[in-house]
Amino acid sequence: MNIYETCPTLESERFILRLFEDYDCDDLLAVYSDKNALPFFNSDNCDGDNFYYPTKERMAEAIAFWRMSYENGWFARLSIVDKATASVIGTVECCKRVSDDAFNNMGILRVDVRSDYEEENVLYDLFSLITPKLDEMIGCQGVLTKVPIYAVERIKAIQKVGFTKSEHLLIGKTGYAYDGYWTIE
Repeated sequence: MNIYETCPTLESERFILRLFEDYDCDDLLAVYSDKNALPFFNSDNCDGDNFYYPTKERMAEAIAFWRMSYENGWFARLSIVDKATASVIGTVECCKRVSDDAFNNMGILRVDVRSDYEEENVLYDLFSLITPKLDEMIGCQGVLTKVPIYAVERIKAIQKVGFTKSEHLLIGKTGYAYDGYWTIE
């Protein structure tokens, strides 16, 4: 399967992960304008974008960029739909990393959720839903995700999925070294 040809829809008891749509804009605005969620977003190597979009116009611009990036095979972003409320409560971004560091050919997994969803059980459900599928979706050899040391709920969730803290630094495009990565083979 090539995620850039056909993006799969993944489903658990509580969530649906599907390719983002323009009509997700209002729900996504609630995620990306949430200042309490912002510290959990991984913006490493993203050319200065911190994923804070406080207006509908800025959110729409981000969605347009995500669409162009998907069409060019740079990364795929999936909306996270809470089935109980039928609302989008965040996104999952994934791409295959090609690099000269310890993370070459690994899948980068970013999970952004509203702050009221930054809970161990929610994050466990999301990470356990997508992590096993990434190899098939993007052809990677292992998965890495960034988790800040203060993200205690997220750390507990990914440890339950099987991630372990990496001793390696992720070397960015400009040579900057980022820490805080966890991996699963």
